[in-house]
Amino acid sequence: MQFDVLTLFPEMFESFLKSSILGRAVEAKKITINIFNIRDFSTDKHRKVDDVPYGGGAGMVLMCQPLFDALEYVQQTKKDQAPVLFLTPQGERFEQKLAEEFADTKKYTRLILLCGHYEGIDQRVRDTFVDREISLGDFVLTGGELPAQVFIDAVSRLIPGVLGKEESTHEESFSAALNRKLEYPHYTRPEVFQGKKVPDVLLSGHHAKIKEWREQHCRHPRKKM
Repeated sequence: MQFDVLTLFPEMFESFLKSSILGRAVEAKKITINIFNIRDFSTDKHRKVDDVPYGGGAGMVLMCQPLFDALEYVQQTKKDQAPVLFLTPQGERFEQKLAEEFADTKKYTRLILLCGHYEGIDQRVRDTFVDREISLGDFVLTGGELPAQVFIDAVSRLIPGVLGKEESTHEESFSAALNRKLEYPHYTRPEVFQGKKVPDVLLSGHHAKIKEWREQHCRHPRKKM
């Protein structure tokens, strides 16, 4: 799986690309993450990429020219039909089932992620290039870089070979295997800690009973208060 990310702040991805499981997945070529600086595509001598919105209002809006040129360039680096995903609070809610959809390498081999900033992007960019809009939730961040990283992390860990053991992603919170419920409680050594004991069934070695216990102890997703 290849992720192509368009951003104004490529430095925000430096440690992300090298750390922990994702860093090892990149090194092992299980995934590829390419970062493109939108400012590199500006024709302005000062590398300007934003301007005031028509009609007035606070803040700045990312301009057509740099984004059009950047997206056209990235799309043409590979002969495929990679979708352009725009990270924005106005998009569809990103949930585990959406991560599972985008992790399907038979359907997708490359995803292009556009990170917005300021007050947003010129609508003509959305109309021309954006295939889907993705939101982490009903809140606003300073830019799309953190949502892009969350998206890449959630999708990448579902790709075979990234976590090492495929069963690691089979029975986890919000997965289809758990009927979208939250995962069951986990325990490890020691058996007793400060008087608190591991449930006997987990020590029994009886796989059917352990499976039944885990199914009974799956938590339901948290509801809004």
